[in-house]
Order: sequence, then structure tokens, then C-alpha cells
Amino acid sequence: MSVAVGANDPTGVASDPIVHAVSLLNQQVWCWGRDILRPEGNWLVEVGFESRQPPPNRQACSRVYTLTLPGGRCVVLRGFGVFYGNRDHGGVFLPRFEFRPRYTPCAVLEDPPWSNDDLPRFNRPTALQRNACVTLTLDLIDWIRGYEVNVCEQLGIAYRQSVLAQWDSDKNSITPAESFPSAWRELSIQVAANFDAYSPWSVS
Repeated sequence: MSVAVGANDPTGVASDPIVHAVSLLNQQVWCWGRDILRPEGNWLVEVGFESRQPPPNRQACSRVYTLTLPGGRCVVLRGFGVFYGNRDHGGVFLPRFEFRPRYTPCAVLEDPPWSNDDLPRFNRPTALQRNACVTLTLDLIDWIRGYEVNVCEQLGIAYRQSVLAQWDSDKNSITPAESFPSAWRELSIQVAANFDAYSPWSVS
């Protein structure tokens, strides 16, 4: 299912939109994990994320990272995906290995998502909710793009290059560090143009 995005596709756009989106999000989640382990300090915490340890009965789970943003928005990072909430639209969850936006009218998760079982129930959105789902998905992609731009500005492109040098290119697709933010922008354009191609409710 892997394609060599970046190596054989200089525009960062794969022929299969889902394959490309999964590849990009998979790489991003891995990079977030490396940013947490940065020798100079946890970069997620430095940019404002709250790190929450699992309770005693969930010790097998990893920490949950939550960022509160202006305007009633939030980002929640997990190894299996990312949640983005906005009090005006609800919330959307992007599974790491599917990239099929799941919508919920809840803008804030009631419980930390220690595992998939802790996520809210995702139902097929109504026509009005579909518009909210599209908006949330595009806003989340734009936030991710902005995160990568900030990494390059604050830590330098060489930092992200060094992180990606540790990524197993034999098993994973790689979008080069210098193309990472623009790849997210291109994906945003694709999602905006044909959201149904990414919707889990459009898949039979």
C-alpha cells in the first residue's frame, strides 16, 4: 500500500489520494513522536501541549498530548491518530492508517483517548454536519502544515531532515523535509476539491 511520495512524485501528490494521505499522516505522527524525544527537550511541551500520563489501570497506554487553541479549539495527539475540535463545529478524528475523517458533534473529548475504545461514537453526519466535518478536516490539515512551518522556522530544516533520516525508507514512504509543509497544503486542496474521496461514509 506504500508509495514513494516525494522520491518519485515531486509534487507530493500520489495517484491514489488515500494512499498519499495515509502516508503523509503516518509520517507526521512518527515525527511528533520524535519531537517528543528531542534531545534538547520535548518540543510538543515547548509549543504548549499538555502531556497527560495514563491512569494506573491504563499503564500500557502512552501519554496523551493536548493543545488548547484560541477560539474554543483543541488538538489531541495519539499514536493511532489525531483529534481536532472546534466549539462552533464539533470535532473530527483522523485515524493514522486510514485517513478517513470521523465526525462528532462533540468539540471536546470527555475522556482522554488512551485507546480507540475511548473515542466517542462516530455516526454518519447529516448534510449540515458534513459541512462542519469538511471545515474541521481542512482546519486540522492547515494546523498541521503550520506546525511543520514552525518546526522549520524555530528548529531549522536540518532538524526535520535529521528526524526523517531515521525513518525506515524501506518500509515507509518519505516526503522530504523541505516538501513536508507544501505536501499538507496540496492535500488540503485535494480534500477541499473532493471530500467524498476521503469520507468513510462514501466507502461501500
